[in-house]
Parts: sequence; C-alpha cells; structure tokens
Amino acid sequence: MIASEGELFKKILGPAWRGLHPDIQARFDHNPMPGKPLRYTGRMTELTCSGVGRVLGYLTMPLIQGALMPFNDADFPVDIEVYSKQGSAAIFKQRIYRLNGRKPVQFTSYMLESARGEVLEYVGMGMGMKLVLAVRDGNLHFESDGYFWQVLGVRIPIPAWFTPGKTYLCHRNNDSAQFDIRIEIRHALFGTTFTQAGVFREVRA
Repeated sequence: MIASEGELFKKILGPAWRGLHPDIQARFDHNPMPGKPLRYTGRMTELTCSGVGRVLGYLTMPLIQGALMPFNDADFPVDIEVYSKQGSAAIFKQRIYRLNGRKPVQFTSYMLESARGEVLEYVGMGMGMKLVLAVRDGNLHFESDGYFWQVLGVRIPIPAWFTPGKTYLCHRNNDSAQFDIRIEIRHALFGTTFTQAGVFREVRA
C-alpha cells in the first residue's frame, strides 16, 4: 500500500525520478506514518485571482473551500501538514492560509493512485483532477490532465470550458532546508485565473 508522496512519485516517474535534485528526492523520501504527520511552514509571496477567478472562487467556496481562493494578498504565513490514515492508501495534505486581515482558510486535499496507474488529486465533494508528473531542470512539475466529478465510484469528466483552467505546479529546490512552490491555473479563454507562490521549509522536532 503506497502511503507517501515519495513512493507514489517514484513509481509514476520511473527512471525520471533520478533526474530530480537530490534534496527533492530526500524531501519526498520521508513517509508520514499514521499519527505522525510531516509539517511545513512558510510564507506566501503571491496570491492572485482574476475577475473570472474571483467569481469561480466565491461560487465554489461552499463546496471546496480553499481550493480556489477569491482573494489577492501577499506576504502571509502558511502551514502545511502531510499525513496518512491507517488502512488508507491516500496521502492527505492540509493547508492553513493565514491571510492578512481575514480569517484563516483551511483546505485539505488527498492524492491517490488509480487502478490505471494515474495520479489523482481530490479537492472535495468528489471533485478532482488527474495529474501528470515531469522532471525539468532537476525540479518536480505537475500539470492537470482533466478535471472530474466522482459519483458512486464513477469518474465523470468536466468539460475544460467549465473548469478554472489547466493547473501547473512547480516544486523548485532552493537548498536542503528550503523550497519554492508555484501554482498557476490558466484557462484557454480567460487566461491566468489563479496564482500562488511561496517559500517553505520542513518543521522538524
């Protein structure tokens, strides 16, 4: 049973895993045992949304709070916790965004490998996306390859026009203790709808 991001990413990337910077490999080699999560802390340097993004963010907030944040902000702390559950192959990731002048926003997603060897990330209410992994310049990249709504175990594709856009994420290494995360969501018609960028480090006992 795969219950860590590192094990899943190694399996999916295959030989390409060796092209990752050694610091990134070491970072994902940690396995969050049940009851013993991995914790990261950092600062969000950029949080933006377009006009269309703001509308989508407010419309979806009751269903997937925090997945699409309808705010523009910068320089605020973020805490991340990666954990597993006994008897589950899912990898859970909880984020707490401590925005300036607002109540903290908490968002939890989980990642699974499908029976067909796909990496799926679920963001709430059965909604999720398929992710494609790649290694470029030693850094780890993710791109969404379609969104879906899962009902009674059946994945129903969501047409691209009715989604916030294609998601691009880069995990870029700074050094053994620090890394950058940048997320951009780009719609074919409306352009960039959401952006997040931040600098993080692992919190160790």
